[in-house]
Amino acid sequence: MGLTNNDIFKKLRVAHKLRDDDIVKICALVDFKVSKSELGAFFRNENHPKYMECGDQILRNFLNGLVIHLRGPMPDKRVKE
Repeated sequence: MGLTNNDIFKKLRVAHKLRDDDIVKICALVDFKVSKSELGAFFRNENHPKYMECGDQILRNFLNGLVIHLRGPMPDKRVKE
């Protein structure tokens, strides 16, 4: 079986040494609100009763925010004269 969104999220969290506060701030960069309790549910063991699957939208918004966090905002493509 392949990796789930939760597995990818966990691996990125560890690789970038991110805390819950950091992830909340990264998601806020793309105007996506996520709470610490939601994050805790994503990082729990699959057998835990409070476990929640990480949906595509959550992972996509986190990845888009992570790009902005690491690279900075995209420059304006409009030509300024």
